Amino acid sequence: MQLYNTLSNTERAALIQQAGKDRLTISFYKYFKITNPEALRNQLFLFWNRIDVLGRIYVAHEGINAQLSIPADHLDAFKSHLDTIDFLKNVRINIAVEHDLFSFLKLKVKVRDKIVSDGLNDATFDSSDIGTHVNASEFNSLIEDDNTVVVDMRNHYESEIGHFKNAVIPDVDTFRESLDLIEEDLKDHKETKKLVMYCTGGIRCEKASAYYKHKGFKNVYQLEGGIINYAREVAAEGIENKFIGKNFVFDQRRAEKISEDVIASCHQCGEPADIHVNCANDACHLLFIQCDPCKQTMENCCSSNCMEVNRLPSEVQKSLRKGQGNSNDIFKKGRADHLPHKKDLRNVFETLSKP
Repeated sequence: MQLYNTLSNTERAALIQQAGKDRLTISFYKYFKITNPEALRNQLFLFWNRIDVLGRIYVAHEGINAQLSIPADHLDAFKSHLDTIDFLKNVRINIAVEHDLFSFLKLKVKVRDKIVSDGLNDATFDSSDIGTHVNASEFNSLIEDDNTVVVDMRNHYESEIGHFKNAVIPDVDTFRESLDLIEEDLKDHKETKKLVMYCTGGIRCEKASAYYKHKGFKNVYQLEGGIINYAREVAAEGIENKFIGKNFVFDQRRAEKISEDVIASCHQCGEPADIHVNCANDACHLLFIQCDPCKQTMENCCSSNCMEVNRLPSEVQKSLRKGQGNSNDIFKKGRADHLPHKKDLRNVFETLSKP
């Protein structure tokens, strides 16, 4: 019984090209107590592999988190299969604003401890006791209320290229960092302020809303379906778009354009830019923002040192990397010290200073 990929990225990309079919990039999540994640993992892999589903899926005792690429003509079969699984029947599926044939090139269904790493070890915390979901129109009304604090639950490199107007943007590298930081900054407003959160597709806000209710916040809201669903509702219903820039996504596309604004800058020269790239030096692989002129000048690298290494024959590069592990820069997500124009965010809750 095959429960693993047998094709390389190059081989898969060639097959997708030859098939000539449109593919959709979609995502969904569901918090639910799963007794046997391994059995569900195997069930999903076997069926999805047959209908050419690709993507990254995490299954845990607390639920499932899936980001997928699927042939458009297999979407109905995919949904029908989900409906055979009780807790996934009629689950909301986020369909991307922009699609790419190659957004995913492998099917990876993994069993994890959690579907969102949160660092929480509180046995009294009930992740099903969530806040109030709001649609795009309701969200727009809420964030115009002076008694509202709207918080971006994503990491700094995501919000750097796009965020909602007047949103609080925590200066964090991980979701787990933001939970305690936000609670501390808003501890005096648990009963008076409306806490409105958003993230990419809703999964982080879902857990955060339950966490903040557990911590005593009385008025907790989250954007239904996250930025992905918001963008689709805005376009379909003619609602005012209050998101500026791009929505960072975790696949080969890296981002979806929500508005025409470019709010970030190249980390090397400081000119307007909002395209994330990985340093071409595999020993570095730093994720950072690079404009086209710098991409050409720096040969797709983040520094002169990386550029020199990347010019070496591949076998020499491999020998240099042997036993070294990844550079620590890979974890800095665009904060590396050698980037002169890296974004230096400040976690200032300016919303609270409104009269």
